[in-house]
Amino acid sequence: MENKDIIVGGETVSPGEDKLLKINIDRLPTGTLIDIPVYVFNAKKPGPTILIQAGLHGDEINGIEIVRRMLDEKKFKIIKGAIIAVPILNIFGFIHFSRDVPDGKDVNRSFPGTKTGSMASRIAYHYVSEIMHQIDYGIDLHTGGGQRHNFPQIRYTLEDGQSVKLAKVFNAPFSFGSKLIRGSFRNAAYRMNKPTVVFEAGESMRFDEYSILEGMQGILNVLKSFGMIGKLQPTYAERKKTVHLKDRKWLRAPTAGMFIPEITNGSEIQKGQILGFVADTYAKGNKKIKAPFDGYIICVNHQAVVNQGDALFHVGMV
Repeated sequence: MENKDIIVGGETVSPGEDKLLKINIDRLPTGTLIDIPVYVFNAKKPGPTILIQAGLHGDEINGIEIVRRMLDEKKFKIIKGAIIAVPILNIFGFIHFSRDVPDGKDVNRSFPGTKTGSMASRIAYHYVSEIMHQIDYGIDLHTGGGQRHNFPQIRYTLEDGQSVKLAKVFNAPFSFGSKLIRGSFRNAAYRMNKPTVVFEAGESMRFDEYSILEGMQGILNVLKSFGMIGKLQPTYAERKKTVHLKDRKWLRAPTAGMFIPEITNGSEIQKGQILGFVADTYAKGNKKIKAPFDGYIICVNHQAVVNQGDALFHVGMV
């Protein structure tokens, strides 16, 4: 028995074949065609088809580097099943160093999309039509927005038991259930019964080597769990098991000023511990930010000048 054919952009990838294909999306005002590059690795032996994608937001480059590096190191040479690897989903955003497409819309709020809708909606539509119906599982790679740095973490869908299992196997430093967002890729995947996890790590427009290695290791953990690869060599990151967070909270700036964090991202914290402070620009005083409970720091805002209400720390409770 052989694996199934995979068809993208009208081209077929038969069992035992690897191909780089493209999904035609649109063109720039200059007439330059814009395509989404899609790598397909289809083993002869039957197994699951896993989508590994990055660049849904164009400025989130750590995920793009994870996929690029795994392609470069030939980590997708599988022994069964299939991998569909998409390094950059939002080509327009990547070109413009932007989270969104040029019309200001977020592709990750536009699923399942429409054939004649906005640019973001059309990207989502073509992606659902060409890719999503062929997959069994999805791994969506993201990065903290703005100047917020996410410590490597995996998010799963609370209502989806297979998503929970996938998160455990990925084994990121932190994991937690996250609500589905209307129009998101993960929401569309859930509605199509395609278990999907979201890996969040690092900060937009900045490479973070630790985040990249954690992402690579997590993907390999998943592939190994399905028997799609052999030995896990080399090992990029090791731990006993993920720290599961049962609740999360954003700590916000109590006033405007200069934000001075005094704790390292990923650190364990205790209730009442001083995590940082917001200082008056003219040295007239400062306001301390304290931990609301025992737990961990999972995100730090690297913006130095903040306004009242800005998100500063994302903390999780065990």
